[in-house]
Amino acid sequence: MAIIRIIGAGLAGSEAAWQCARRGLDVELFEMRPLRSTPAHQTADFAELVCSNSLKSDSENTAPWLLKEEMRRAGSLLLEIARACAVPAGHALAVDRVTFAARVTEAISREPRISVRREEVTTIDESAGLTIIATGPLTSEGLTSEIARLSEQPEQSGTRGRGAPAPHSPHLYFYDSISPIVEADSIDRSRVYMAARYDKGSADYINCPMTQEEYGRFYDALLQAQSVEERDWEKLNYFESCLPIEEIARRGRDTLRFGPMKPVGLIDPRNGKRPYAVVQLRQENLRADSYNLVGFQNHLKFADQARVLRLIPGLENARFLRYGQIHRNTYINAPTLLRETLQMKSHPQVFFAGQICGVEGYVESIATGLLAGMHATALASGAEIAPPPRASAFGSLTHYVTHADPGNFQPANITFDLLPPLERKIRDRKERHRQQCELALREFDQWLQRIGLAALRQ
Repeated sequence: MAIIRIIGAGLAGSEAAWQCARRGLDVELFEMRPLRSTPAHQTADFAELVCSNSLKSDSENTAPWLLKEEMRRAGSLLLEIARACAVPAGHALAVDRVTFAARVTEAISREPRISVRREEVTTIDESAGLTIIATGPLTSEGLTSEIARLSEQPEQSGTRGRGAPAPHSPHLYFYDSISPIVEADSIDRSRVYMAARYDKGSADYINCPMTQEEYGRFYDALLQAQSVEERDWEKLNYFESCLPIEEIARRGRDTLRFGPMKPVGLIDPRNGKRPYAVVQLRQENLRADSYNLVGFQNHLKFADQARVLRLIPGLENARFLRYGQIHRNTYINAPTLLRETLQMKSHPQVFFAGQICGVEGYVESIATGLLAGMHATALASGAEIAPPPRASAFGSLTHYVTHADPGNFQPANITFDLLPPLERKIRDRKERHRQQCELALREFDQWLQRIGLAALRQ
Protein backbone atom coordinates (compact mmCIF):
# COMPACT_ATOMS: atom_id res chain seq x y z
CA MET A 1 0.00 0.00 0.00
CA ALA A 2 1.28 3.48 -0.87
CA ILE A 3 2.59 5.97 1.69
CA ILE A 4 0.69 9.24 1.73
CA ARG A 5 2.80 12.35 2.21
CA ILE A 6 1.10 15.17 4.12
CA ILE A 7 2.77 18.56 4.35
CA GLY A 8 1.72 20.64 7.34
CA ALA A 9 0.53 19.47 10.75
CA GLY A 10 -2.03 22.18 11.34
CA LEU A 11 -5.75 21.55 11.65
CA ALA A 12 -6.23 20.17 8.14
CA GLY A 13 -2.99 18.19 7.98
CA SER A 14 -3.48 16.56 11.37
CA GLU A 15 -7.05 15.53 10.52
CA ALA A 16 -6.00 14.25 7.09
CA ALA A 17 -3.20 12.17 8.62
CA TRP A 18 -5.59 10.62 11.13
CA GLN A 19 -8.16 9.81 8.45
CA CYS A 20 -5.54 8.06 6.30
CA ALA A 21 -4.07 6.12 9.22
CA ARG A 22 -7.43 4.89 10.51
CA ARG A 23 -8.06 3.42 7.05
CA GLY A 24 -4.83 1.41 7.20
CA LEU A 25 -2.49 3.64 5.19
CA ASP A 26 0.98 4.73 6.25
CA VAL A 27 1.54 8.47 6.45
CA GLU A 28 4.58 10.73 6.45
CA LEU A 29 3.53 13.95 8.15
CA PHE A 30 5.88 16.90 7.63
CA GLU A 31 5.92 19.93 9.94
CA MET A 32 8.60 22.62 9.70
CA ARG A 33 8.12 23.93 13.23
CA PRO A 34 10.13 24.25 15.47
CA LEU A 35 13.03 24.26 12.99
CA ARG A 36 11.35 27.15 11.24
CA SER A 37 8.49 29.08 12.79
CA THR A 38 5.97 31.54 11.34
CA PRO A 39 5.02 35.14 12.21
CA ALA A 40 1.94 33.92 14.13
CA HIS A 41 2.73 30.57 15.74
CA GLN A 42 4.15 30.43 19.26
CA THR A 43 4.71 26.67 19.76
CA ALA A 44 5.75 23.56 17.85
CA ASP A 45 2.49 21.74 18.64
CA PHE A 46 0.21 20.46 15.92
CA ALA A 47 -3.11 22.22 15.23
CA GLU A 48 -2.10 25.39 17.11
CA LEU A 49 -4.90 27.98 16.99
CA VAL A 50 -3.31 31.36 16.33
CA CYS A 51 -6.36 33.64 16.11
CA SER A 52 -9.63 33.04 17.95
CA ASN A 53 -10.23 30.01 20.16
CA SER A 54 -13.82 29.56 18.91
CA LEU A 55 -15.05 26.82 16.59
CA LYS A 56 -18.28 28.75 16.03
CA SER A 57 -21.90 28.13 16.92
CA ASP A 58 -23.13 24.90 18.42
CA SER A 59 -26.77 25.96 18.14
CA GLU A 60 -28.78 23.30 16.35
CA ASN A 61 -29.74 23.97 12.72
CA THR A 62 -27.11 26.66 12.16
CA ALA A 63 -24.63 26.28 9.30
CA PRO A 64 -21.57 25.80 11.59
CA TRP A 65 -23.51 23.23 13.62
CA LEU A 66 -24.41 21.37 10.43
CA LEU A 67 -20.79 21.18 9.29
CA LYS A 68 -19.67 19.96 12.72
CA GLU A 69 -22.48 17.38 12.81
CA GLU A 70 -21.36 16.02 9.45
CA MET A 71 -17.78 15.93 10.74
CA ARG A 72 -18.91 14.01 13.82
CA ARG A 73 -20.72 11.46 11.67
CA ALA A 74 -17.62 11.09 9.49
CA GLY A 75 -15.43 10.45 12.56
CA SER A 76 -13.40 13.65 12.93
CA LEU A 77 -10.60 13.26 15.47
CA LEU A 78 -10.03 16.98 15.95
CA LEU A 79 -13.69 17.70 16.60
CA GLU A 80 -13.72 14.99 19.27
CA ILE A 81 -10.63 16.51 20.90
CA ALA A 82 -12.14 20.00 20.68
CA ARG A 83 -15.20 18.92 22.63
CA ALA A 84 -12.96 17.35 25.28
CA CYS A 85 -11.08 20.69 25.60
CA ALA A 86 -14.14 22.96 25.52
CA VAL A 87 -14.34 26.10 27.66
CA PRO A 88 -17.56 27.99 28.48
CA ALA A 89 -18.62 30.11 25.51
CA GLY A 90 -22.40 30.34 25.55
CA HIS A 91 -23.85 28.68 22.45
CA ALA A 92 -20.45 28.40 20.74
CA LEU A 93 -17.80 25.68 20.85
CA ALA A 94 -14.59 27.27 22.13
CA VAL A 95 -11.48 25.46 23.34
CA ASP A 96 -8.50 25.85 25.60
CA ARG A 97 -6.11 26.33 22.71
CA VAL A 98 -2.99 25.08 24.57
CA THR A 99 -4.66 21.88 25.77
CA PHE A 100 -6.27 21.32 22.36
CA ALA A 101 -2.98 21.55 20.46
CA ALA A 102 -1.17 19.37 23.01
CA ARG A 103 -3.80 16.62 22.78
CA VAL A 104 -3.82 16.67 18.98
CA THR A 105 -0.02 16.43 18.98
CA GLU A 106 -0.14 13.51 21.40
CA ALA A 107 -2.82 11.62 19.45
CA ILE A 108 -1.05 12.03 16.10
CA SER A 109 2.43 11.27 17.49
CA ARG A 110 1.39 8.00 19.12
CA GLU A 111 -0.39 6.66 16.02
CA PRO A 112 1.93 3.89 14.69
CA ARG A 113 1.00 4.45 11.04
CA ILE A 114 1.96 8.14 11.15
CA SER A 115 5.65 9.02 10.89
CA VAL A 116 6.29 12.62 11.92
CA ARG A 117 9.09 14.46 10.11
CA ARG A 118 10.16 17.79 11.58
CA GLU A 119 11.51 19.45 8.45
CA GLU A 120 10.55 22.03 5.87
CA VAL A 121 9.37 20.80 2.48
CA THR A 122 10.09 23.00 -0.51
CA THR A 123 9.72 20.55 -3.41
CA ILE A 124 6.81 18.39 -4.55
CA ASP A 125 7.41 15.34 -6.75
CA GLU A 126 3.94 14.92 -8.19
CA SER A 127 4.91 11.62 -9.84
CA ALA A 128 6.30 9.96 -6.70
CA GLY A 129 3.00 9.24 -4.95
CA LEU A 130 0.10 10.90 -3.20
CA THR A 131 0.65 14.25 -1.48
CA ILE A 132 -1.71 16.40 0.57
CA ILE A 133 -0.60 20.02 0.90
CA ALA A 134 -2.10 21.42 4.12
CA THR A 135 0.41 24.11 5.01
CA GLY A 136 -2.22 26.67 5.86
CA PRO A 137 -2.24 30.43 5.48
CA LEU A 138 1.40 30.82 6.54
CA THR A 139 2.97 28.60 3.88
CA SER A 140 6.71 29.20 3.58
CA GLU A 141 8.07 31.15 0.64
CA GLY A 142 9.95 28.12 -0.68
CA LEU A 143 6.86 25.91 -0.80
CA THR A 144 4.74 28.77 -2.14
CA SER A 145 7.11 29.01 -5.09
CA GLU A 146 6.83 25.27 -5.63
CA ILE A 147 3.03 25.50 -5.59
CA ALA A 148 3.29 28.26 -8.19
CA ARG A 149 5.38 25.91 -10.34
CA LEU A 150 2.82 23.13 -10.00
CA SER A 151 0.00 25.52 -10.92
CA GLU A 152 1.54 26.51 -14.26
CA GLN A 153 -1.57 28.50 -15.19
CA PRO A 154 -0.56 32.12 -14.53
CA GLU A 155 -2.79 33.49 -17.25
CA GLN A 156 -5.84 32.09 -15.42
CA SER A 157 -4.97 33.40 -11.98
CA GLY A 158 -7.15 35.99 -10.29
CA THR A 159 -6.14 39.07 -8.37
CA ARG A 160 -8.14 41.41 -6.26
CA GLY A 161 -7.97 44.45 -4.09
CA ARG A 162 -5.35 47.02 -3.26
CA GLY A 163 -1.91 45.51 -3.37
CA ALA A 164 -3.05 42.15 -4.78
CA PRO A 165 -0.39 39.99 -6.45
CA ALA A 166 0.83 40.75 -9.94
CA PRO A 167 -1.49 39.50 -12.72
CA HIS A 168 0.79 36.53 -13.45
CA SER A 169 0.88 35.16 -9.91
CA PRO A 170 -0.84 31.77 -9.62
CA HIS A 171 -1.73 32.26 -5.96
CA LEU A 172 -3.65 34.83 -3.97
CA TYR A 173 -3.38 36.21 -0.48
CA PHE A 174 -5.06 38.37 2.08
CA TYR A 175 -4.09 39.64 5.53
CA ASP A 176 -5.64 38.34 8.72
CA SER A 177 -5.40 39.70 12.25
CA ILE A 178 -5.18 38.36 15.80
CA SER A 179 -7.22 39.59 18.78
CA PRO A 180 -5.63 40.73 22.08
CA ILE A 181 -5.74 38.58 25.24
CA VAL A 182 -5.90 39.98 28.80
CA GLU A 183 -5.29 38.42 32.22
CA ALA A 184 -8.59 37.64 33.93
CA ASP A 185 -7.63 39.06 37.31
CA SER A 186 -6.78 42.42 35.73
CA ILE A 187 -10.41 42.96 34.67
CA ASP A 188 -12.44 45.24 36.96
CA ARG A 189 -15.47 43.01 37.61
CA SER A 190 -17.42 45.85 39.20
CA ARG A 191 -17.72 47.53 35.78
CA VAL A 192 -18.73 44.51 33.68
CA TYR A 193 -21.45 41.85 33.61
CA MET A 194 -21.78 38.26 32.42
CA ALA A 195 -24.21 37.52 29.58
CA ALA A 196 -24.66 35.74 26.28
CA ARG A 197 -26.31 37.55 23.39
CA TYR A 198 -30.10 37.06 23.51
CA ASP A 199 -29.46 34.74 26.49
CA LYS A 200 -28.46 31.94 24.09
CA GLY A 201 -26.60 29.30 26.07
CA SER A 202 -25.08 30.09 29.43
CA ALA A 203 -23.88 33.58 30.40
CA ASP A 204 -20.19 32.91 29.71
CA TYR A 205 -19.09 36.18 28.10
CA ILE A 206 -17.74 39.17 30.02
CA ASN A 207 -19.48 42.28 28.70
CA CYS A 208 -17.93 45.72 28.99
CA PRO A 209 -20.78 48.26 28.54
CA MET A 210 -20.19 51.75 27.16
CA THR A 211 -22.22 54.94 27.36
CA GLN A 212 -22.36 57.20 24.33
CA GLU A 213 -19.68 59.44 25.86
CA GLU A 214 -17.38 56.50 26.64
CA TYR A 215 -17.83 55.16 23.13
CA GLY A 216 -17.02 58.56 21.65
CA ARG A 217 -13.75 58.81 23.62
CA PHE A 218 -12.79 55.28 22.59
CA TYR A 219 -13.64 55.88 18.93
CA ASP A 220 -11.68 59.13 18.71
CA ALA A 221 -8.65 57.55 20.40
CA LEU A 222 -8.81 54.57 18.05
CA LEU A 223 -8.74 56.77 14.96
CA GLN A 224 -5.78 58.71 16.35
CA ALA A 225 -3.80 55.56 17.26
CA GLN A 226 -0.76 54.75 15.17
CA SER A 227 -0.75 51.59 13.09
CA VAL A 228 2.29 49.41 12.62
CA GLU A 229 4.15 50.69 9.61
CA GLU A 230 3.63 48.68 6.46
CA ARG A 231 6.83 46.90 5.46
CA ASP A 232 8.10 47.29 1.93
CA TRP A 233 7.06 43.74 1.05
CA GLU A 234 3.61 44.10 2.57
CA LYS A 235 0.59 45.19 0.60
CA LEU A 236 -2.26 45.08 3.06
CA ASN A 237 -5.27 43.31 1.61
CA TYR A 238 -7.62 42.38 4.45
CA PHE A 239 -10.19 39.59 4.46
CA GLU A 240 -13.52 41.42 4.62
CA SER A 241 -15.05 39.37 7.45
CA CYS A 242 -11.97 39.75 9.67
CA LEU A 243 -11.19 43.46 9.37
CA PRO A 244 -9.05 45.15 12.04
CA ILE A 245 -11.15 47.36 14.31
CA GLU A 246 -9.38 50.50 13.12
CA GLU A 247 -10.31 49.65 9.51
CA ILE A 248 -13.95 49.18 10.51
CA ALA A 249 -13.92 52.46 12.46
CA ARG A 250 -12.67 54.41 9.44
CA ARG A 251 -15.87 53.50 7.59
CA GLY A 252 -18.01 55.61 9.91
CA ARG A 253 -18.57 56.62 13.52
CA ASP A 254 -21.21 53.94 14.19
CA THR A 255 -19.73 51.04 12.20
CA LEU A 256 -18.24 49.44 15.32
CA ARG A 257 -21.65 49.61 17.05
CA PHE A 258 -23.07 47.54 14.18
CA GLY A 259 -20.08 45.19 14.19
CA PRO A 260 -17.92 43.83 17.03
CA MET A 261 -19.34 46.31 19.57
CA LYS A 262 -23.04 45.90 18.83
CA PRO A 263 -25.10 45.91 22.05
CA VAL A 264 -28.16 44.14 20.61
CA GLY A 265 -29.33 41.26 22.81
CA LEU A 266 -27.01 42.19 25.70
CA ILE A 267 -29.21 43.80 28.33
CA ASP A 268 -27.26 44.86 31.41
CA PRO A 269 -28.92 42.96 34.31
CA ARG A 270 -27.81 45.63 36.78
CA ASN A 271 -30.07 48.30 35.32
CA GLY A 272 -32.24 46.45 32.77
CA LYS A 273 -31.02 48.66 29.92
CA ARG A 274 -29.15 48.06 26.70
CA PRO A 275 -25.75 49.81 26.60
CA TYR A 276 -24.80 52.18 23.81
CA ALA A 277 -21.98 49.79 22.81
CA VAL A 278 -20.45 46.62 24.26
CA VAL A 279 -17.07 44.91 24.12
CA GLN A 280 -17.28 41.16 24.71
CA LEU A 281 -14.54 39.01 26.24
CA ARG A 282 -14.47 35.23 25.76
CA GLN A 283 -12.75 32.75 28.09
CA GLU A 284 -9.42 31.70 26.62
CA ASN A 285 -8.55 28.51 28.54
CA LEU A 286 -9.86 25.93 31.01
CA ARG A 287 -8.25 27.72 33.95
CA ALA A 288 -10.28 30.85 33.08
CA ASP A 289 -7.24 32.99 33.84
CA SER A 290 -7.30 34.83 30.51
CA TYR A 291 -9.87 36.26 28.09
CA ASN A 292 -9.69 37.41 24.46
CA LEU A 293 -11.42 40.51 23.13
CA VAL A 294 -13.96 39.16 20.65
CA GLY A 295 -13.61 40.72 17.20
CA PHE A 296 -10.88 43.14 18.35
CA GLN A 297 -8.15 42.11 15.93
CA ASN A 298 -6.03 45.12 15.01
CA HIS A 299 -2.79 46.33 13.46
CA LEU A 300 -1.89 49.04 15.98
CA LYS A 301 1.43 49.60 17.68
CA PHE A 302 1.51 47.84 21.04
CA ALA A 303 1.80 51.03 23.09
CA ASP A 304 -1.19 52.54 21.31
CA GLN A 305 -3.17 49.31 21.74
CA ALA A 306 -2.63 49.42 25.50
CA ARG A 307 -3.65 53.08 25.68
CA VAL A 308 -6.79 52.72 23.55
CA LEU A 309 -8.01 49.38 24.91
CA ARG A 310 -7.69 50.59 28.48
CA LEU A 311 -10.42 53.14 27.66
CA ILE A 312 -12.86 50.19 27.63
CA PRO A 313 -14.81 50.06 30.92
CA GLY A 314 -13.41 47.28 33.08
CA LEU A 315 -10.08 47.19 31.26
CA GLU A 316 -8.59 50.36 32.74
CA ASN A 317 -5.84 48.31 34.41
CA ALA A 318 -5.77 45.41 31.99
CA ARG A 319 -2.58 43.35 31.68
CA PHE A 320 -2.14 42.08 28.15
CA LEU A 321 -0.81 38.58 27.58
CA ARG A 322 -0.88 39.14 23.83
CA TYR A 323 -1.49 42.21 21.73
CA GLY A 324 -3.33 42.24 18.44
CA GLN A 325 -1.19 41.36 15.46
CA ILE A 326 -1.43 40.86 11.73
CA HIS A 327 -0.11 38.10 9.49
CA ARG A 328 -0.19 37.13 5.85
CA ASN A 329 -2.58 34.40 4.71
CA THR A 330 -1.75 32.58 1.49
CA TYR A 331 -4.29 30.63 -0.54
CA ILE A 332 -4.51 29.24 -4.05
CA ASN A 333 -6.98 30.09 -6.78
CA ALA A 334 -8.92 26.89 -6.13
CA PRO A 335 -11.61 27.33 -8.83
CA THR A 336 -8.83 27.35 -11.41
CA LEU A 337 -6.68 24.62 -9.91
CA LEU A 338 -8.83 22.09 -8.02
CA ARG A 339 -11.47 19.45 -8.66
CA GLU A 340 -14.34 18.95 -6.21
CA THR A 341 -12.30 16.11 -4.69
CA LEU A 342 -9.64 18.71 -3.71
CA GLN A 343 -7.21 17.18 -6.24
CA MET A 344 -5.27 19.38 -8.62
CA LYS A 345 -6.75 19.23 -12.10
CA SER A 346 -3.32 19.01 -13.69
CA HIS A 347 -1.75 16.77 -11.02
CA PRO A 348 -4.39 14.37 -9.58
CA GLN A 349 -1.83 12.88 -7.19
CA VAL A 350 -1.69 16.20 -5.31
CA PHE A 351 -4.47 17.30 -2.95
CA PHE A 352 -4.96 20.57 -1.08
CA ALA A 353 -6.70 21.00 2.28
CA GLY A 354 -7.25 23.73 4.85
CA GLN A 355 -7.09 27.47 4.43
CA ILE A 356 -4.61 27.26 1.57
CA CYS A 357 -7.35 25.69 -0.58
CA GLY A 358 -9.64 28.68 -0.07
CA VAL A 359 -11.75 28.01 3.00
CA GLU A 360 -11.83 30.35 5.98
CA GLY A 361 -12.14 29.15 9.55
CA TYR A 362 -11.00 26.41 11.89
CA VAL A 363 -13.96 24.09 11.36
CA GLU A 364 -13.81 24.47 7.59
CA SER A 365 -10.08 23.69 7.63
CA ILE A 366 -10.58 20.51 9.65
CA ALA A 367 -13.44 19.47 7.34
CA THR A 368 -11.35 19.81 4.18
CA GLY A 369 -8.50 17.91 5.85
CA LEU A 370 -10.95 15.12 6.63
CA LEU A 371 -12.15 15.07 3.03
CA ALA A 372 -8.65 15.15 1.55
CA GLY A 373 -7.65 12.23 3.75
CA MET A 374 -10.71 10.25 2.69
CA HIS A 375 -10.20 10.98 -1.02
CA ALA A 376 -6.45 10.28 -0.94
CA THR A 377 -7.11 6.95 0.76
CA ALA A 378 -9.71 6.01 -1.86
CA LEU A 379 -7.29 6.89 -4.67
CA ALA A 380 -4.48 4.88 -3.05
CA SER A 381 -6.68 1.81 -2.67
CA GLY A 382 -8.21 2.00 -6.15
CA ALA A 383 -11.69 2.84 -4.85
CA GLU A 384 -14.06 5.37 -6.41
CA ILE A 385 -13.55 8.96 -5.29
CA ALA A 386 -17.02 10.38 -4.73
CA PRO A 387 -17.44 14.03 -3.66
CA PRO A 388 -19.95 14.59 -0.84
CA PRO A 389 -23.50 15.48 -1.90
CA ARG A 390 -24.15 19.03 -3.00
CA ALA A 391 -26.91 19.47 -0.40
CA SER A 392 -24.53 18.77 2.48
CA ALA A 393 -22.31 21.31 4.21
CA PHE A 394 -19.23 19.40 3.06
CA GLY A 395 -20.48 19.34 -0.51
CA SER A 396 -21.54 22.98 -0.55
CA LEU A 397 -18.21 24.15 0.85
CA THR A 398 -16.14 22.23 -1.71
CA HIS A 399 -18.56 23.24 -4.47
CA TYR A 400 -17.97 26.90 -3.66
CA VAL A 401 -14.20 26.51 -3.46
CA THR A 402 -14.02 24.80 -6.84
CA HIS A 403 -16.78 26.65 -8.73
CA ALA A 404 -16.53 30.28 -7.58
CA ASP A 405 -15.54 33.02 -10.01
CA PRO A 406 -11.75 32.53 -10.35
CA GLY A 407 -11.28 36.18 -11.21
CA ASN A 408 -12.77 37.35 -7.90
CA PHE A 409 -12.16 34.39 -5.59
CA GLN A 410 -12.20 34.99 -1.83
CA PRO A 411 -12.09 32.39 0.98
CA ALA A 412 -15.43 31.48 2.54
CA ASN A 413 -16.86 30.19 5.79
CA ILE A 414 -19.75 27.75 5.77
CA THR A 415 -23.06 29.62 5.55
CA PHE A 416 -26.54 28.75 4.35
CA ASP A 417 -25.85 30.95 1.33
CA LEU A 418 -23.52 28.21 0.07
CA LEU A 419 -26.17 25.49 0.37
CA PRO A 420 -28.58 24.96 -2.56
CA PRO A 421 -32.12 26.30 -2.02
CA LEU A 422 -34.91 23.91 -1.18
CA GLU A 423 -37.25 22.90 -3.99
CA ARG A 424 -40.19 24.34 -2.06
CA LYS A 425 -39.91 27.93 -0.95
CA ILE A 426 -40.25 28.38 2.83
CA ARG A 427 -40.62 31.91 4.14
CA ASP A 428 -39.87 31.20 7.80
CA ARG A 429 -36.07 31.32 8.09
CA LYS A 430 -35.75 28.97 11.07
CA GLU A 431 -37.97 26.36 9.46
CA ARG A 432 -36.12 26.72 6.17
CA HIS A 433 -32.78 26.19 7.86
CA ARG A 434 -34.13 23.22 9.81
CA GLN A 435 -35.27 21.55 6.61
CA GLN A 436 -31.98 22.33 4.86
CA CYS A 437 -30.11 20.68 7.72
CA GLU A 438 -32.45 17.68 7.69
CA LEU A 439 -31.93 17.20 3.94
CA ALA A 440 -28.17 17.71 4.24
CA LEU A 441 -27.76 15.12 6.97
CA ARG A 442 -29.99 12.60 5.22
CA GLU A 443 -28.00 12.83 1.99
CA PHE A 444 -24.70 12.92 3.88
CA ASP A 445 -25.56 9.70 5.71
CA GLN A 446 -26.47 8.05 2.41
CA TRP A 447 -23.11 9.15 0.98
CA LEU A 448 -21.27 7.68 3.96
CA GLN A 449 -23.07 4.39 3.37
CA ARG A 450 -22.20 4.41 -0.34
CA ILE A 451 -18.49 4.95 0.25
CA GLY A 452 -18.41 2.39 3.04
CA LEU A 453 -17.51 4.78 5.83
CA ALA A 454 -20.27 3.69 8.19
CA ALA A 455 -18.09 0.87 9.51
CA LEU A 456 -15.44 3.37 10.57
CA ARG A 457 -17.75 5.71 12.46
CA GLN A 458 -16.92 5.95 16.14
